[in-house]
Amino acid sequence: MSTFNDQAGLKELAATAARIRGAMESVIEGKPEVVRLALTVLLAEGHLLVEDVPGVGKTMLAKSLARSVDCTVRRVQFTPDLLPSDITGVSVYDQERREFEFKPGAIFANIVIGDEINRASPKTQSALLESMAEHQVTVDGTTYELQAPFMVIATQNPVEMEGTYPLPEAQRDRFMARVSMGYPSPEAELEMLGVHGAGSPLGALDPVADARDIVKLIEAVREVHVSPGVARYSVDLVNATRNSPELRLGASPRATLHLVRAAKAAAALDNRGYVLPDDLQALAVPVLAHRLLPTAEAQMSRRSAEQVVRDIVRSVPVPGAPGQPAPAPAPQHNQYQPQGQSHPQPAPHHGQAPHAQQPYGPPPSAYATRQQQPYPGSAPQGGPYGAPGGPFHGNGHGPAR
Repeated sequence: MSTFNDQAGLKELAATAARIRGAMESVIEGKPEVVRLALTVLLAEGHLLVEDVPGVGKTMLAKSLARSVDCTVRRVQFTPDLLPSDITGVSVYDQERREFEFKPGAIFANIVIGDEINRASPKTQSALLESMAEHQVTVDGTTYELQAPFMVIATQNPVEMEGTYPLPEAQRDRFMARVSMGYPSPEAELEMLGVHGAGSPLGALDPVADARDIVKLIEAVREVHVSPGVARYSVDLVNATRNSPELRLGASPRATLHLVRAAKAAAALDNRGYVLPDDLQALAVPVLAHRLLPTAEAQMSRRSAEQVVRDIVRSVPVPGAPGQPAPAPAPQHNQYQPQGQSHPQPAPHHGQAPHAQQPYGPPPSAYATRQQQPYPGSAPQGGPYGAPGGPFHGNGHGPAR
């Protein structure tokens, strides 16, 4: 399961993910896309922010994911009187041993559920910054590593509600994705009455995977291939948010990294060992929108960050798409060496293909296997998105929004 073209590894990943998704959907009715996004963030080593009005199942989503995986879980109810030491831990003086002993806080778990995170003070909210970014906690000058997998699933109520503190930009940027549950359909709500009427289905939910399984899946996701063309497209999408006249704060370089990581996890969930531009387009709104700040004019026009991101996805061309020039290869000279001197071409890294040959498809070593079983919706033979017959899903201009 260590290589992008390991078909057996991808099938095992998809099978394990399907079990987790099935367990979660037995609790969360009528929200398959929300369940998939939560699983995508877990496999991409990110953190998830669930924002919506009370009573739509935000905490239930976090608990269902935590109970589907046999690992350590801690739940923190954020309140105005919660202290940072309640999260990170505190050093307590031991009278018998005459030395300080560290008592770990709630952050020392594989999955940390932060319920109503924006009801705590900004001082307490900042206690999560180091752990979410670096997977470590520093208390009294001593740094403690957090065990993998590590994921924070935080829920929050809309800022307009009573007793809430808006999350600072630095903390929102540490969440890989934000999702809104939304109200269920009448059919799903009717089914929920039958499932949840006699009691919570969480009590009957048994783990279908453990922490070691998740670590293996994460390692497999890391090996999913990202071609230079897809990497360039992700940078173009994020740069467009920084240059948009409707935004006073665009997405950070961390957002670009999160977008690519989430796309790799989404590709692996589709039993695919390489990322397509469609993966980036599908994840652009949940990964980028919560990091952006619209201008006052955009707010007065009732333009949300989500609408701006959708317009950006429609307007940014895919490099090498029909009617667009293919990306030019990077210069082969070194700025620290005299110009005109010839240099040997370095051998491509494992999992990388020459840009001009395969801008979006799998590397040549995996292409032979994929040629027999093309991804659904692949382009006709001789298309511009890879070698002849190379798979590509989409029209290169983004889905209709």
